[in-house]
Amino acid sequence: MFDIVIIGAGPAGGSAAIFAAKAGKKTLLIDNDKSMTKRAWMENHYGIMEISGPDLIETGKKQAAKFGAELVEDQVTNVTKTEQGLVVETAEKGSFEAKHVILATGAVTALAETIGLKTKDGTEPRIKTIVDVDAQGKTNIDGIWAAGTCAGVSVHTIITSGDGAKVAINVISELNGERYVDHDVLKTN
Repeated sequence: MFDIVIIGAGPAGGSAAIFAAKAGKKTLLIDNDKSMTKRAWMENHYGIMEISGPDLIETGKKQAAKFGAELVEDQVTNVTKTEQGLVVETAEKGSFEAKHVILATGAVTALAETIGLKTKDGTEPRIKTIVDVDAQGKTNIDGIWAAGTCAGVSVHTIITSGDGAKVAINVISELNGERYVDHDVLKTN
């Protein structure tokens, strides 16, 4: 069983996977390789002069894998609640058990609606529907969280990245039973 399964490896999902895996949580990142970020060019990220969307996503996946996240390329078809947690079903690779699921599906909410998550009208241009989440990222189904554009934050990748990290930290904190903080410090010689 995975501690956290993240659906979507765009900036929100990739960032969530980095934090979850770095915190030592058994993490699975499932992606269908259809992120709208794959068409983006960014020159507005703090700390990065410029980067293409495909390079940003690839770097995020590599960072998550570096910390131990498992990556699967497939389409998630459903998430169901069980007595032990949640089951994430995919089109080709079977199903995976999880204690928590973070939905980070960008502009797409069809899966959220299939799962039975409450949705509402979006506020961003061209984003018609979003998942209804609380300030922590929790949905109406216990154990299922949402982050990034599908959860109603700005479509800007730097913002969705931060939201993915925020939601992951909230899930990690719930798993740990105390507030989780991840600060690295420079090593001195």
